[in-house]
Amino acid sequence: MTFEGFPAAALDFYDDLEIDNSRAFWDANKHVYIESVLAPMKAIVAEMEPEFGKAKIFRPYRDVRFSGDKTPYKTHQGAFLPRAEETGYYLEVSARGVRIGAGFYHASPERLAGYREAVAENGSGRQLSRIVNKLRSAGFDIGGDRLKTRPRGVEPDHPRLELLRHRSLVAGRMLGFDPVIHSAELTEVVRADFRAFGPLVDWVVKHTAS
Repeated sequence: MTFEGFPAAALDFYDDLEIDNSRAFWDANKHVYIESVLAPMKAIVAEMEPEFGKAKIFRPYRDVRFSGDKTPYKTHQGAFLPRAEETGYYLEVSARGVRIGAGFYHASPERLAGYREAVAENGSGRQLSRIVNKLRSAGFDIGGDRLKTRPRGVEPDHPRLELLRHRSLVAGRMLGFDPVIHSAELTEVVRADFRAFGPLVDWVVKHTAS
């Protein structure tokens, strides 16, 4: 299948699913999910795989075993192209449109220690600062899970304190309802963003991957 964009039916499907997250709705509209969500997602990540690696398309079912929220279905469809553990490129479609991102989404204590050691070291830490500042200047959001205070042993005036607070670090942007999401041109938008995220992903892999 050639990617021609996510149809409006994909966004409408998730809009309705947020209102009626039930098996009855899912069973009655599963064909919409397969045709308008899953098939286009498979098509666009297939375009990315030769350059960015094999993609994982997430299952639509929520794991409700340990959650107070027992709604059975995810209200978005995500795809992840990993470079290392919990590190790589991400694409999502939901009722709010399309989101593109990259970075590391979780780190074991060992990987987090490696990340903070690299951020604290002047050479690698300054390099990450330049990468993050360049992405921010290009209009990308910089986010991730962060400590509210500072890591133990870090001075309050450390020049990279904000980066040291991160327990995950991601860059991305929400395309939302931009008309491009409904066209084949989205392929080049995603590819360009993934390439822009490349230095961040490379830095994380180099300094945290075992």
